[in-house]
Amino acid sequence: MSWTRSLLAALAVCVLLLTGTVGCGSGGAREQGENGVSPSPVGKVLDDTDDEGRHYREVDEDDAPEVGIEVQPDPDGDGSWDVRLTLRDFRFSPPGAKARALAGRGLAHLFVDGRLVTRLRTPECRLASGLVPRGTHQVTVRLYADDGTVWAVDGEPVESTAAITASEAETAATPTATSKPSTAALSVQGTGFRTGGQGSPDRAGKAS
Repeated sequence: MSWTRSLLAALAVCVLLLTGTVGCGSGGAREQGENGVSPSPVGKVLDDTDDEGRHYREVDEDDAPEVGIEVQPDPDGDGSWDVRLTLRDFRFSPPGAKARALAGRGLAHLFVDGRLVTRLRTPECRLASGLVPRGTHQVTVRLYADDGTVWAVDGEPVESTAAITASEAETAATPTATSKPSTAALSVQGTGFRTGGQGSPDRAGKAS
């Protein structure tokens, strides 16, 4: 009788193994993406970070996005600056996008002299005069994935920088280094592409 019970238990185990109803534990579980397909990782997350502490996501040069920046005085003469980005192999994700890294997708951060002033999901914006006091300044755009990592090639962030000079003192208050990014200081605009005051990217996305 005991022999029969042992045989039945062994057969039950074999059936469970064949039908796949026995789990492998959390160590064998895989994250499932859309349509039940496991997502492939994009690039390699490095230990290096930017000034905000966001890790670089290294991708091959052939697969890397590129960005260029062009900054011109606004023709209205109010002291503001028109910013236009040129992008290759990169698309802006819509607001509310999932926090995951997808190849060639994400958003841009705009910096003035290393200080973050806004996050962009459009290639054009207007930089208020109060953010650019009299003198020479570095305006930098850097590309990020939706999970907050920085797109990078050969250990360097994908970014571009333009140098601009404001010749007249501005009356608007200039944000300090501890100020939060201001979206009120920027507005989307539709001026055409103009030359001058620009940084053009090489294959690593850096200004040449």
